[in-house]
Amino acid sequence: MSDKVIRVLLADDHAIIRDGLKALLLSVPDMALVDTVDNGRTAVQRAVALEPDVVILDVAMPDLNGIEAAAILHGKLPRMRIVMLSMHSDSEHVYRALAAGASGYLLKESAGEEVITAVRAVHAGRRYLSRGIQSLERRATARADHASPLDSLSSRERQVLQLVVEGHSSAQIACMIHLSPKSVDTYRSRLMRKLGIADVTGLVKFAIQHGLTSPH
Repeated sequence: MSDKVIRVLLADDHAIIRDGLKALLLSVPDMALVDTVDNGRTAVQRAVALEPDVVILDVAMPDLNGIEAAAILHGKLPRMRIVMLSMHSDSEHVYRALAAGASGYLLKESAGEEVITAVRAVHAGRRYLSRGIQSLERRATARADHASPLDSLSSRERQVLQLVVEGHSSAQIACMIHLSPKSVDTYRSRLMRKLGIADVTGLVKFAIQHGLTSPH
């Protein structure tokens, strides 16, 4: 094992999971927890400021989900390693996480001590997938013929979609992502047209199904 201490940032909106993983990470001599946050937007801000070696991101978080946060961080800090935490074990979520730049993907049901193994693996330059989804890796990375409806949306449209289904008004969204309310309405209309969804209820069901937000 390397003598280098691995600096880790943890982002999860569930306090119980966040506190449990925090205690676990703090108990490991070769890791230092630099911060814990509860949403994707703050995770991006803190990761850019602190430049940890590894960021652990929950997939379904408010304001900005983990996969969108991963894509932003991978673009800004390509040498930083990203481990995703998720309740979803289907190939679409694995594919989207890996495509966004994640090096690790863990199922929450099997996280625990496996988080430590995953952090060490990705920090050493290896990919790490939970044992329960290792068989999906080849299918996920080669799924060009099985595109997700989310692939038709731009990054900005996916951000607006998430904030709409979380109940924010156009004015609130405009302040959060630095656009005019009119531009937000344009993005909203465009994404609904692309997805073939006519109302917010339909958008909420779609967002939950595709892991943009959690049902709680």
